[in-house]
Amino acid sequence: MVRLGRLLQFSDSTLPVGAFAFSNGLESALQTEVVTDPASLREYVELILRQSARMDGIAFLHAHRAAMNGDHDAILVADRAIWCRRVGEEQQLMLARMGKKLAELALKIGPFPRLERWLGDIKSGATPGCFPVGQAIALAELGAPESEAFVVHQYGVASMILSAAVRLMRIDHLDTQRILFAAQDRVADDYHAVRALGLDEMAVFAPIFDVLVAHHTTTRVRLFMN
Repeated sequence: MVRLGRLLQFSDSTLPVGAFAFSNGLESALQTEVVTDPASLREYVELILRQSARMDGIAFLHAHRAAMNGDHDAILVADRAIWCRRVGEEQQLMLARMGKKLAELALKIGPFPRLERWLGDIKSGATPGCFPVGQAIALAELGAPESEAFVVHQYGVASMILSAAVRLMRIDHLDTQRILFAAQDRVADDYHAVRALGLDEMAVFAPIFDVLVAHHTTTRVRLFMN
């Protein structure tokens, strides 16, 4: 029961790690009319969840396993694997800023020795400090099995986008909750699709998302950092 309560805390959208400052491309998706209504927003969320599972999710699982096994070097390998595959300065900014914030927060509220060592590597410049890796370490230290930890990771991705949607478009909390509820249907399929993949198999074909990321770096009016 304690573990479940703490997993809920670390999956809460109000966890102060800076997620409120990022829209995961949604702001540009709205400006370019890729997303225009609740139906297209749901499609966008599902696209990002699929991308997340096949990119960050693979490194997340490797980092979680490494943390459970006490293999710090393997954690750093997973961290660098995400960093070098993320397209765009803003995407890297999101990963690094949220990763460091998560580690600092966790160390303020409880003992997380592996996370403390990882934060030291971030501060020394030995590793970039990507959020999914920090999240994987924290959840491993809380005793979460990898399947549950993967659910927390994917839930956070969807929650970030939908939180931004409420501030960016004409949509109410009922619609966003319906989308979030429906989005959970795919999490088991995504987990089973990637759980046996290696870090060198991290890949996704999502050219629309890549264009949206590039668009956001040059837009003149924006509320979010990506």
